[in-house]
Amino acid sequence: MNIGVVGGSGYAGGELLRLLAFHPHFDVTVVGAHSQAGELIVSVHPQLRSYQQVRFVKNDEIDFSQLDLVFLALPHGESAAIIVKIPKSVKIVDLGADYRLVNESDWQKYYGGLHAGSWVYGLPELSKDQRTSIAKESRVANPGCYATSISLGIAPALALIDSSDIVVVAASGTTGAGRSAKINLIASEVMGSLTSYKFGGVHQHTPEIEQALLGVGHKQAKISFTPILAPMPRGILSTITAKLINELSVEDVHSIFSKYYSTDFFVEVLPIGQMPKTNAVTGTNKVLMQVAVDEHTNRLVVSVAIDNLGKGAAGQAIQNANIISGYDETTGLIQDGIGA
Repeated sequence: MNIGVVGGSGYAGGELLRLLAFHPHFDVTVVGAHSQAGELIVSVHPQLRSYQQVRFVKNDEIDFSQLDLVFLALPHGESAAIIVKIPKSVKIVDLGADYRLVNESDWQKYYGGLHAGSWVYGLPELSKDQRTSIAKESRVANPGCYATSISLGIAPALALIDSSDIVVVAASGTTGAGRSAKINLIASEVMGSLTSYKFGGVHQHTPEIEQALLGVGHKQAKISFTPILAPMPRGILSTITAKLINELSVEDVHSIFSKYYSTDFFVEVLPIGQMPKTNAVTGTNKVLMQVAVDEHTNRLVVSVAIDNLGKGAAGQAIQNANIISGYDETTGLIQDGIGA
C-alpha cells in the first residue's frame, strides 16, 4: 500500500516514519511538512537513516489520489482542512484530536474552534466490540496518549468501582507537548524537576476518557485528572484510583484485569509484585499495568505505563491502520522495549 505521512517533522511523525520503515505492507511514498518542506528528513530526524535521500514536501503539494492510506500527525484543529482534499477511497488515521469527540460542546470547551465531527475511536482493546467497530471503517480517530493509558487502566474495573469519583495523576515525557520551542520545555527548565500543568481538571483528554468509558460501561464516569511534566523525553506513567463498591482482594482484581486483556497482544497485566516502568515500553506499542487494593480506604489502585509516542501515538496509529487494511494488527509492531 502507498502511504503518506502528513506532519512528518514532529515527534509523532518521526516515530511513524521509524516504524513504517520496516512494515512489510506499507510503503511510505510521500512525507509532508510545513516549515521544513524541502529539507532532508534526516536533517530533522537524524536517527531515520532509512530516509537519507528523502525530503519533506509541502502538505498542499501532495497528490492524495496516488495514496492508499494517509497518516495525519498535525496539531489539533488542522486535520479537517487537509481531509477535504483527500479522496473518499483513501484510508485515514488521524493522530490529532479533531475527530475524537462526539459532543460539540466538549470540543468547544476544551479545544475551541470548529468541531469537525467524529470518527470511530481507535482504541482496539477498550472493549470486545471496539476492534470490530474499527475494522468496519476506513477513517479512524487515534486516541490521545494520556487517554489511552487511563482508559485502558479503568475499563476492566467499571463494574467494580464508583465511577463517579475516579482520580488520576499521570506523568508524561516532554515529547507529549510537541516539537515547537517553548521556554518551559527546554532542558535547563525540565531536567531535575517535576511540575503539574493544566491544573484543576482542565486537561483536554478528560472528556475523551469519559466518552470512551461511557461506551464501555454505559454509565457516566467522572475523572479528576492531574497531569505532570516529567524530566524525560518520552513515556507516560498513570496512577488511577477509585472507590471499590465491594471488598475485593488484590488477587480478585488481578484476575479480572488479566481475563479482560487475555487476548490482547499489546496489553500485559504484570504478575503481582512487578511494577510497570516507562523505560520498559520505550519504542514499543505495549501497555504494562499492575493493580492493587488499598485496604485502608477500600480503593482500587492501577498503575499503567506506555510510550506516549508508541501506544500513545504512532504505534497505535499503525495498529489501527493494520486493522482497517485487513492485516494482523501486530504487523510491524512486534518490538521489545529499548530499556536503559
